[in-house]
Amino acid sequence: MRSTLLFAVLAFFTVSGHAQNAALPHSTRNKGKLYFYWGWNRAAYTKSDLHFSGPDYDFTLENVVAKDRQTHFDTHVYFNFKKATIPQYNFRLGYFLTEHLNLSFGIDHMKYVVQNNQRVKINGSIHHSDSGYNGDYAADNILLRSDFLQFEHTDGLNYLNLELRNQHTLWDLGRVRLNLTEGLGAGVLLPRTNTTLLDYKRYDEFHLAGFGLGAMGGLNLEIFRHFFVQVEFKTGYINMPDIRTTEFASDKATQQFLYVQGNLVFGAIFNLMQ
Repeated sequence: MRSTLLFAVLAFFTVSGHAQNAALPHSTRNKGKLYFYWGWNRAAYTKSDLHFSGPDYDFTLENVVAKDRQTHFDTHVYFNFKKATIPQYNFRLGYFLTEHLNLSFGIDHMKYVVQNNQRVKINGSIHHSDSGYNGDYAADNILLRSDFLQFEHTDGLNYLNLELRNQHTLWDLGRVRLNLTEGLGAGVLLPRTNTTLLDYKRYDEFHLAGFGLGAMGGLNLEIFRHFFVQVEFKTGYINMPDIRTTEFASDKATQQFLYVQGNLVFGAIFNLMQ
């Protein structure tokens, strides 16, 4: 009896689902559609403990403040293909697996700048040639001057990630449709870290530094079934245990922090199953 009832329920939902899909015009179905978008972000970060280590130093800076660096709005920068990667940007390419679920790959290009001239606690030791900062530290105060440390992920804090997103229509007015979207994702951090530490030469190269986790929610305004504008809010966790800081592989930094991100993106969506 139970098996018969279960079979009947499953059959009902299967037939209902096919009937609903059949009732939809082919152009309004999501399954099989490919989309991409490009846009810009603002980001904010929690305070972070920065640990630096090398052959002649091993110290931690506590509760370091960092901010993003928004490029001043200029149409010759934001809408110039050759300069498109200068601002903080978001790119994503996705595919609808079902009417509601889509899998996507994206790049969240944020910028992370440690603020100089802030006073923080330092623990550890520095014994580096004739550095004026040599010594042993135990919760001492230190001013982050530019001759001691400049630390930025400005080209950038690159979060390469996969996300599984769910999308539902809130209002459908024919040529205009408003959708709600939310999702979860994970990925890797490939920052290009601009660092000047003590008297080492400035270092600025891409390096696989760690991983990230994230969640997002947003509103998607679809126009003429093929174009859309989307506003997103994202938040997540970043852990980078292997940040390159100098030309020597033995020198590195580690940090972890939370972030929030507000995005405005523009995209297009096409049906690949026609």
